[in-house]
Amino acid sequence: MFERWKIPLMLSPALLIVCGLFIGGLALGFVGSLGYMPLIGQETFNLDAYRQILLSERFLLSFLLTFHIAFTSTVIASLLALGAALILRQSFLGRSVINFLFQINLTVPHLVGAVGILYLFSQSGVFARLAYEFSLISKPSEFPAMIFDPLAIGIIMQYVWKEIPFIGLILLANMQTIGRDYEAVAQSLGASRWQSFRHVLLPLLMPGLLTSGMIVFAFTFGAYEIPALLGQNYPAALPVLAYQAFTDVDLNARPEALAMAMIIALLSAVMIYGYARFTRRYIRK
Repeated sequence: MFERWKIPLMLSPALLIVCGLFIGGLALGFVGSLGYMPLIGQETFNLDAYRQILLSERFLLSFLLTFHIAFTSTVIASLLALGAALILRQSFLGRSVINFLFQINLTVPHLVGAVGILYLFSQSGVFARLAYEFSLISKPSEFPAMIFDPLAIGIIMQYVWKEIPFIGLILLANMQTIGRDYEAVAQSLGASRWQSFRHVLLPLLMPGLLTSGMIVFAFTFGAYEIPALLGQNYPAALPVLAYQAFTDVDLNARPEALAMAMIIALLSAVMIYGYARFTRRYIRK
């Protein structure tokens, strides 16, 4: 009997602390988003903060920008990771070195990568100066804007660069588990390499690809530091907008900041729930 509950009992202190802090913070944030802030004399519950931000053009633009960043970076990273995993699956000279280089940026923090993107791709960065030196542009400021730009190109580049090895390693592990037998059977029955990939390997990889993609999407949708460093001021990404409202000197803006945080959490939860439902149906089929 004790052996059955040994591991849960050993994990319970850490789980209580983590879950307590998470649930407590979420509860306090939700109460604050309803306008209950005794420190500034607001002791009634209302939905004014939600009403104000949902009717705000600034919030809508920030939401669309954040969704664009998360969706675009997830799709590009997933496709490139799938291609990289298919290549690294093969045997070739120097494969171990390439595999090491493929994984090395997993150890690099997001902020360090963002600073690198800033120094390389800004209009005063390395590539702009090289383009000027080689007379490709008449002055560095003519270099295409990829940092602080409306399309968030620099932010997407950073997320893609960082998340490709994360998704790729999950796919490589799946490929090692699957093996090559199913593809060999399909090719022995007359299927081409593309057909065996499209109809045999890819469906087997889809659960892992969808799982890693959803993790990346949820992370990039709620991440603050990269949009704050590489993003434009208006419209700002949703986490940046929430932080700006939270740190506003006017404490009356605090409920709006907490309401934005609750909306981000709710959207992430809805997307994860929808993904889980879709995955269960996909696996059944």
